[in-house]
Amino acid sequence: MAKMRSYTKYENKVIPGLRQNLNKAESTEDVKKFFVYAAKELLEGAFEGFIEVRYEDMALAPDSDPCFTISDRLLSLPEIKEIWRESDLSQVIGRLADSAVRRYRYLQKNPEKTEAKIRM
Repeated sequence: MAKMRSYTKYENKVIPGLRQNLNKAESTEDVKKFFVYAAKELLEGAFEGFIEVRYEDMALAPDSDPCFTISDRLLSLPEIKEIWRESDLSQVIGRLADSAVRRYRYLQKNPEKTEAKIRM
């Protein structure tokens, strides 16, 4: 039986910062940006700098399932391909994305709150 790797430890490191940033988000674009920063930080921590993670490698996709995308460039790397298949990394990033999507939809439904913050 293969050993299952878990990346929950890295999730626990980035989730407080993501929550704080999502609470400060003033637009849906802010939410997308904060998700990418958190996912990038998680991947960089998980791979300890062995793999360069670029901003464009991750994206929040609120209207799809799963609600995030990861670039073909990353998924084509042998190190990531194996880990993506045999660990909880995709679920961990999925949970980050779920949090971001909830905030995204809230801001999308309440644009007047966003506009009020911008005017201040």
